[in-house]
Amino acid sequence: MTGYTMLRNGGVGNGSQTCMLRWSNRIRLTWLSFTLFIILVFFPLIAHYYLTTLDEADEAGKRIFGPRAGNELCEVKHVLDLCRIRESVSEELLQLEAKRQELNSEIAKLNLKIEACKKSIENAKQDLLQLKNVISQTEHSYKELMAQNQPKLSLPIRLLPEKDDAGLPPPKVILGCRLHNCFDYSRCPLTSGFPVYVYDSDKFVFGNYLDPLVKQAFQATARANVYVTENADIACLYVILVGEMQEPVVLRPAELEKQLYSLPHWQTDGHNHVIINLSRKSDTQNLLYNVSTGRAMVAQSTFYAAQYRPGFDLVVSPLVHAMSEPNFMEIPPQVPVKRKYLFTFQGEKIESLRSSLQEAHSFEEEMEGDPPADYDDRIIATLKAVQDSKLDQVLVEFTCKNQPKPSLPTEWALCGEREDRLELLKLSTFALIITPGDPHLVISSGCAARLFEALEVGAVPVVLGEQIQLPYQDMLQWNEAALVVPKPRVTEVHFLLRSLSDSDLLAMRRQGRFLWETYFSTADSIFNTVLAMIRTRIQIPAAPIREEAAAEIPHRSGKAAGTDPNMADNGDLDLGPVETEPPYASPKYLRNFTLTVTDFYRSWNSAPGPFHLFPHTPYDPLLPSEAKFLGSGTGFRPIGGGAGGSGKEFQAALGGNVPREQFTVVMLTYEREEVLMNSLERLNGLPYLNKVVVVWNSPKLPSEDLLWPDIGVPIMVVRTEKNSLNNRFLPWNEIETEAILSIDDDAHLRHDEIMFGFRVWREARDRIVGFPGRYHAWDIPHQSWLYNSNYSCELSMVLTGAAFFHKYYAYLYSYVMPQAIRDMVDEYINCEDIAMNFLVSHITRKPPIKVTSRWTFRCPGCPQALSHDDSHFHERHRCINFFVKVYGYMPLLYTQFRVDSVLFKTRLPHDKTKCFKFI
Repeated sequence: MTGYTMLRNGGVGNGSQTCMLRWSNRIRLTWLSFTLFIILVFFPLIAHYYLTTLDEADEAGKRIFGPRAGNELCEVKHVLDLCRIRESVSEELLQLEAKRQELNSEIAKLNLKIEACKKSIENAKQDLLQLKNVISQTEHSYKELMAQNQPKLSLPIRLLPEKDDAGLPPPKVILGCRLHNCFDYSRCPLTSGFPVYVYDSDKFVFGNYLDPLVKQAFQATARANVYVTENADIACLYVILVGEMQEPVVLRPAELEKQLYSLPHWQTDGHNHVIINLSRKSDTQNLLYNVSTGRAMVAQSTFYAAQYRPGFDLVVSPLVHAMSEPNFMEIPPQVPVKRKYLFTFQGEKIESLRSSLQEAHSFEEEMEGDPPADYDDRIIATLKAVQDSKLDQVLVEFTCKNQPKPSLPTEWALCGEREDRLELLKLSTFALIITPGDPHLVISSGCAARLFEALEVGAVPVVLGEQIQLPYQDMLQWNEAALVVPKPRVTEVHFLLRSLSDSDLLAMRRQGRFLWETYFSTADSIFNTVLAMIRTRIQIPAAPIREEAAAEIPHRSGKAAGTDPNMADNGDLDLGPVETEPPYASPKYLRNFTLTVTDFYRSWNSAPGPFHLFPHTPYDPLLPSEAKFLGSGTGFRPIGGGAGGSGKEFQAALGGNVPREQFTVVMLTYEREEVLMNSLERLNGLPYLNKVVVVWNSPKLPSEDLLWPDIGVPIMVVRTEKNSLNNRFLPWNEIETEAILSIDDDAHLRHDEIMFGFRVWREARDRIVGFPGRYHAWDIPHQSWLYNSNYSCELSMVLTGAAFFHKYYAYLYSYVMPQAIRDMVDEYINCEDIAMNFLVSHITRKPPIKVTSRWTFRCPGCPQALSHDDSHFHERHRCINFFVKVYGYMPLLYTQFRVDSVLFKTRLPHDKTKCFKFI
């Protein structure tokens, strides 16, 4: 406590001394300030007074402070400078005054002009208002004239089914059911979109007896179908699955009929219902035999004449594969064309009709009388004679080595297991299918299974018996994939099969492969085909195929793009108009509702045509692609090219038959911002460019401070779900043009080269048109295909790192091409360009087109790309061989055709002068 007191006292003493010091310092500062103020204020006043008034001496020499004469003042040396400054300032003041007066006069003139402009603006506003009134009146008059000359059209009112709907008047004969008297069109307006309601089989008693694999596959494909709806009140069609049943469950017809009539929307007669019975085995029960199905359609693989209603019921293929996609590795190749056996047949007839033929009678005598009831004896004798002749190697067996599969009466039962039958068919050029001898059996599961297996392995089906109803026969042209021969011509079958050329045989095998993949192979293809058959019959347009929604990445555009002299300065090679036009989208293809009336199925063979084997979208597997062409895109349509005559000169014309068109650049990139920015800047000023879609393939977003160049057209940066080279060919909804220029971010192309490639593509819209060419070669020692990038006059591929193609192929690549190919691309992160070349050549049966003379197009100085890796070519070798297995043959075609402009200065290396080019 004492210490604290002392510290406190000491603190007080020090504080008093400090205050005294501060007070004394303030006194001194105040005094000094006052003294300086007196000196600075009064001293100038006193000096001025003495200089002006105190000097009053009479003598001139004694006037020290008085005013002096001008000459005397200027003679003073130290004031000469002041005089010069005064004169200079006076002159400047005079000049400034003159300028001020001049500016005042200009301001006055400008004010007059402003007033005149205001008056002109007011007059222009009045004129504009008058023009608007005139335009409004003109539009009103035009609408009145159109209303007078055109009928008022509107969408039809949607009719919904009523719960107490009594249905249509019953037909006189239940077998007389056709669409006009058993189908309610009012529930399926043209604008309805064809909604389909699928019953949940698990809610009914028979659903517990269904084959689990069939039920699971059917439910999965129904959930993914674009037409299926959960709202039963708006449905146009109602679908119920009743088979295949598990063994040894036997459902009595009366019980099944009772359950069908108890369906919530059956409405006494089942109109607008489809009953589907899918079979997985050749001995599948005909569940619906002796079952009254009312006005409901029946889709199954076995029909008797007493239950089949042509044009109303549907013959479907059996559900052998419930998987999502066939195993292409187990499917044999389509070449060589000729196989070990000319034709094969294995089967055993357990029960046959009584034959009216006698062994002694001749075949000609048989034809003179009434048609015999059963030709099987004659068929057996004829085929055995062909086998014994040994003119060709054939294999026919009419007795099974093991127990034959169960079959219907008069039907040839299958022998052995499915794997054994497939191994034999892989060695067969043709596969004989002998129809049942019972004329009342329209189609059986056994015949459908034989047809399925033959198409699966590439054996051309030869059906003996023209009375049979093949699956989807009223829509498919089976004569392009199979031979249907009447049984009386069995003696001519050998001659007929030997007369087919290799090209015709390969075309039929390829078409059969297409039919199998599109309509038979999976539950999804069967269900889509059933719906497409019905939808086509009632003339409702197909749903447009979907487009990929582009998730845009926000970015800043403020960097003015420069002009690379190496890219834009073409010298005298001006291959396009200098002026650019605003973005212009290709005309959308809006399907006309009346076009469905003229639709008919046409399958494509190997003859020249725009499409082959993949002519359909997943949602519309029956209509020709030219008519539908992917819903939202335009087709390869003929459009008039002008007034004719001499036409435009080359420099002013764009080529092709579409008068006005632009293209979209799709650029794939992955974390190479500097390279990407340089590539985008090189597109500045490119004619006919609609927009640029940058596919950002990296999970890491672009830098926030990255400034994107302003190239005069929109740049859309699209974010992808995963890093995949398949994203290059996704049909993004932001692509509004038919023409797509796929280009790498390090590609280095001149504007004149791009323009010339666009011109060439417009003349060949169904081809890939690009710059870097490659070719495939057969490796004799290893018996496999090789990818070759060496310089050559011959090519079979054009890399899509710099190539034009139609947006149609983006849909096919992403949605129709086998998934196994896209999986291979993701696995190797490679080969997407090879896959696109395979697809286009497979469809068109034409090679790509190479333009200009560029042998390399990579950006000099850019970072190293994936293609420089040592494993790059080994992976591409494996890709080609895998793609060949998937397609079943090598679709790529060689060509030495190259398109060069006569205005393009070709610089050929000295070792390439031997190449012959077409101009």
